[in-house]
Amino acid sequence: MTSATRPPKTRRALVLAALVIAMFMAAIEATIVATALPTIAGKLGGIELYSWVFSAFLLMQAVTIPIYGKLSDLFGRKPVLIMGILIFLAGSILCGVAWSMPALVAFRFIQGIGAGAVHPLATTLIGDLYTLEERGRVQGYMSSVWGVSAIVGPLAGALIVQHTTWAWVFWVNLPFGIVAIALVSLYLHEEIERKKPNIDFAGAGLIIVGLVSLMLALTQGGRWGVAAVVLLLAVAAVATWLFLRQQRRAADPIMHLELWQDRLIALANAATLCSGIAMIGVISFLPMFVQRVLGESALVAGFTVCAMSVGWPIASVITGHLLVRTGTQRLARVGACAICAGSLIIALAVDRGPLVAGLGSFFVGIGLGVLTTTFIVAIQTSVGWAKRGVATASNMLMRILGNALGAAVYGGALNLALGQTLGGGRGAPLRATLPEGVDAAAPLYSSLSSGLHTVFWTVLLFALITVVACWLVPDQNLRERESRKIDG
Repeated sequence: MTSATRPPKTRRALVLAALVIAMFMAAIEATIVATALPTIAGKLGGIELYSWVFSAFLLMQAVTIPIYGKLSDLFGRKPVLIMGILIFLAGSILCGVAWSMPALVAFRFIQGIGAGAVHPLATTLIGDLYTLEERGRVQGYMSSVWGVSAIVGPLAGALIVQHTTWAWVFWVNLPFGIVAIALVSLYLHEEIERKKPNIDFAGAGLIIVGLVSLMLALTQGGRWGVAAVVLLLAVAAVATWLFLRQQRRAADPIMHLELWQDRLIALANAATLCSGIAMIGVISFLPMFVQRVLGESALVAGFTVCAMSVGWPIASVITGHLLVRTGTQRLARVGACAICAGSLIIALAVDRGPLVAGLGSFFVGIGLGVLTTTFIVAIQTSVGWAKRGVATASNMLMRILGNALGAAVYGGALNLALGQTLGGGRGAPLRATLPEGVDAAAPLYSSLSSGLHTVFWTVLLFALITVVACWLVPDQNLRERESRKIDG
């Protein structure tokens, strides 16, 4: 099956509708829960597990993405996507009936296992169903789903906890998931070559151990101490080494290493990792600066991040229309420079007010929108059907790892800066107890401002690394790459 070939009975418009619905369902989950979680924690107790509600979901999503990518290459996108949505819905139902925070965390693990299938397989199916000329435009439209969910999610979460039970924060997924499953079941028809699958169970086990260890070190290391972080990173390193050895020997590996030998794919994934690190710095710490240092309301602080969500889909759609004519290299450079420009605005001028902060966030969103669409289409064009799931999943995994790595790096940078300015390493506990008002001691807020500026300069550093990676992307025509794609 080639990228331009599709099963004759597939109704693309209805399948695309199903993919948009499924993507929206998975994308809105993070933002809707973030708004409602303070209320949920107040009802269930167990505030010490607050961060695990997010970490559990992110952890299992990251771990399962490459496995789902491989399963879809073996068994087809349709059954694997439906299975993922069903697991996600089961987790959503269980989250809604959680009787305690430990139970909620356990059920979020299940939700994350299902969510790991939705984004990569929906994106992969676009590569299967649409030709090169159509693919960029449709991927651009799909990217806009994330911008919409980022705006709708917080509002929906607030309305749900205010007017009904918090369980509907999770149960709201049910109608979306049911409709998506129905449309995919009825209107997506794949032509799969039936052969006995040779599943690399050893590789799957090793990648799970490696990713779980790495993600735990990044998301929980600050709470568990240096010794635990070192141990987890050591386990991750050993598991990665064993995984790479296994992939060279396996008859049908989880991750084809020759994909990473392709210059465009390797640089695209490297740039995605670094841009993911930059992105999480803006999302996590810009609202804190606007609210705690500038003294603005939570609504105004939220506006600065929403600006990113506006720029992202606009740039994605425009990029989709320009990609085939303009080429990967030029657009990658434009996107990286936009991220760098936005990061520079934030680092230099965030003190000037929320409008300037929002402008910087908007430029970062434009850059992310350009890079996301450009790299997904370029990677999918570089491989045949049998490796498209794995190749797409590798890029998705890089963004999630970038987010997790960035959160750890920026948290460490902020704590270090606060410890230096306040003395005695007391920055972290003081930051955790910051009051809502601005009547606290001026030195504390001066230290917080200095610490957050350190974070923003670190964001700029990773934006510059993204520029370097994108500048090295080869200038290759996408039509030529499609004609000599990596198949198997």
